[in-house]
Amino acid sequence: MTKLIRRLFIFCSLLAALLLAYGLYEPYTLQTAHYTLNNPELAGIKIAFAADFHIAPDDTKRLEKTISALNREQPDIIILGGDYVKGHKQYTSMPVADIAARLAKLQAPAGIYAVLGNHDIWYGKDAVTAALQNHNITVLDNQNRRIKIKNHNLTIVGISDLATDKPDFIKAFRNAAAPAVLITHSPDTFPESPKTALTLAAHTHGGQIRLPFIGAPVVNSAYGQRYNNGLISENGKTMIVTQGLGTSILPLRFNCRPEIVVVTFR
Repeated sequence: MTKLIRRLFIFCSLLAALLLAYGLYEPYTLQTAHYTLNNPELAGIKIAFAADFHIAPDDTKRLEKTISALNREQPDIIILGGDYVKGHKQYTSMPVADIAARLAKLQAPAGIYAVLGNHDIWYGKDAVTAALQNHNITVLDNQNRRIKIKNHNLTIVGISDLATDKPDFIKAFRNAAAPAVLITHSPDTFPESPKTALTLAAHTHGGQIRLPFIGAPVVNSAYGQRYNNGLISENGKTMIVTQGLGTSILPLRFNCRPEIVVVTFR
């Protein structure tokens, strides 16, 4: 019996070590989640969406890999959902000016639009906003922009972060015209948001760790699994929540690969 217990202990220890090794490896992988949505008003438009970058000082290769993946999709518009920097302190992140300079390599004929996340506000709202806008990335802070893509009119609306700022839908949608795409860092604004062609959200990281048959034990949302990740339809509204790109608190991902999202309307 003692020998059996010893072997079982060794087996469990090896399995735990393997799982930990994979959990440390998975954050450096990347996948693309493709969605096709029916909307004649926006037919033919392709949007690429990325969020939760959490770029540490030594994360240059991961950031460049993400930028290359977004550009390969040749989207009409690129939307960024916040949390470009990492951690609560500036020294835990790549300087935001360096992050923005690399994001300037993104290519989309109809422009690049962004909101800020909670990490960006902790780092410094004005600093992150200025860095992005200095590189032709439009930051929408309870604001909107009306643009034209492939003979379609589209309004891009961005609201402030729910946890660290003050989302204001009335201000954000002032003079907006349908169809509209809403950018929110947190999916928890979805129940209160106006109806749009699409809401794009982030912040949850898909739970980061998703266990077989159980799912994510921890989801960074007041709604738990309801808004964890993927395509969500409620009350005639549609939202896509990305699993994001980086990690927070634990440097691990398991069964929850980093991703960019590509949405094509037809």
